[in-house]
Amino acid sequence: MRALTVVPLKKDSLAVTDVPDPERGDGDLLVDGLAVGVCGTDKEIVAGQYGWAPPGRERLVIGHESLGRVRQAPDGSGFSPGDLVVGVVRRPDPVPCGACAHEQFDMCRNNRYTERGIKEIDGYASRSWRVEAGYAVKLDPALAGVGVLMEPTSVVAKAWEQVERIGARAWFEPRTVLVTGAGPIGLLAALLGVQRGLDVHVLDRATGGPKPRIVGDLGATYHHGGVGDAVASARPDVVIEATGSGRVVFDAIAATAPYGIVCLTGVSSAHRLTVDAGDLNREIVLENDAIVGSVNANLTHYSAAADALAKADPDWLRRLISRQVPLERFSEAFTHRPDDIKVVITLDETAS
Repeated sequence: MRALTVVPLKKDSLAVTDVPDPERGDGDLLVDGLAVGVCGTDKEIVAGQYGWAPPGRERLVIGHESLGRVRQAPDGSGFSPGDLVVGVVRRPDPVPCGACAHEQFDMCRNNRYTERGIKEIDGYASRSWRVEAGYAVKLDPALAGVGVLMEPTSVVAKAWEQVERIGARAWFEPRTVLVTGAGPIGLLAALLGVQRGLDVHVLDRATGGPKPRIVGDLGATYHHGGVGDAVASARPDVVIEATGSGRVVFDAIAATAPYGIVCLTGVSSAHRLTVDAGDLNREIVLENDAIVGSVNANLTHYSAAADALAKADPDWLRRLISRQVPLERFSEAFTHRPDDIKVVITLDETAS
């Protein structure tokens, strides 16, 4: 069976290799892979910056943004052959910590979790794969062309859950949200904001290309200046930060209305900034602001993401997938283009 693999921490080791066919264990689904999405984490793994192979193995099958169709399912699993599914990325640690013991493995406290395609478990970038029925999520059949967006949607479903839980510390009726960054995470965060009936504003550097129209067709407002310009148009109650840019992060923290919430979803690279920490601290304290980081997702968030995608316009979702390449041309998926939003590698041989 063909799969996309790397030697973790070794640059330029990415290759399509032959790996053993998956053996379905008790309680597992056997799934024919349709596609995997490519994100920044995958690019870091390919660059040799990140990743762990399964114990006793040299190579790791990458791919954590999955989409597949069930070939075989055990009786009583709730799945049937032909079902459209995605596989959950993270697995709880074996101890387990308190969070993992309560099925909140996205909040693992001792870092002994494992992750498909990232940390010690093979991912989903193969012609077929197996997944425990308890870590598979069924999708609406209408999402066959866009279901690969499920994993990033689960990430923003968690971000919104965190915002709403923090808001519930007191009266909370947000009206406006500013999303910084119009990549897949930012656009999907904006989608969930619109579904909540909020006035959504999206800030990105792009002045042309597909992003402004995609945001506009969602019913949101697009901005391409600085954070200050976007805030002048809409004083946001909530900011979801999806760029990871240090400057944007600190501008976003200072941008909310009193009793505002900032949810950070972008991972920053090393970059030195000069910040007036005292002034920022004063504003956060005196305005009762809250800042929270959010990453990964648990089963609750995957279910919420499936519901959100099922309610979305499939044609709008399709526009988030800006490029598809077959497995045999995998290198194209890791070549950045300015107008790329979500790049997808197709695994189905009939589609290659």
